Amino acid sequence: MPHHVNFITGNANKLREVKAILQPEIEVRSQELDIEEVQGTVEQVTISKCRRAAELIKGPVLVEDTSLCYNALGGLPGPYIKWFMATIGHQGLNDILSAYEDKSAEAVCTFGYSAGPGHEPIIFQGRCPGKIVLPRGPPDFGWDAVFEFEGQTFAEMDKAAKNKISHRGRALAELQAWFKDQPETS
Repeated sequence: MPHHVNFITGNANKLREVKAILQPEIEVRSQELDIEEVQGTVEQVTISKCRRAAELIKGPVLVEDTSLCYNALGGLPGPYIKWFMATIGHQGLNDILSAYEDKSAEAVCTFGYSAGPGHEPIIFQGRCPGKIVLPRGPPDFGWDAVFEFEGQTFAEMDKAAKNKISHRGRALAELQAWFKDQPETS
């Protein structure tokens, strides 16, 4: 039987991407939990969420935290991008950088995996350099429409192509490599 994880997310777009990248080698089951997020680095946030999810699920869990780090702002908004996006939207994400010449940014995706309660979370992280641009492409998945990598925003890219180069795809490639060295579950 293949490895399986309970991916803790309420975001249908994230679930779709994770399944597209991991399956069929790793079976992805999904469950939505409302887990309080601690403040801190993306690693601290991910580890805390992973531990709590493993306790609640009582089994193997996969959690994810995404950051959008503006170089001109020393890495902010970072792990708080979800709240920035919900509050100020695409235009606001551009406006934050209006006083700065440097529009470069880094998309960071951090997955935490735990085999269950009491197991220390393992971190897998992917990074993708880019820049912040005026929105282009469908505005239906977070900040994809304002993050440009090699001439295209994530929103403009073919989904399969995006999954190969994105921060999420890179982090999941690390997870897949790790799972290949683990015995299969029953």
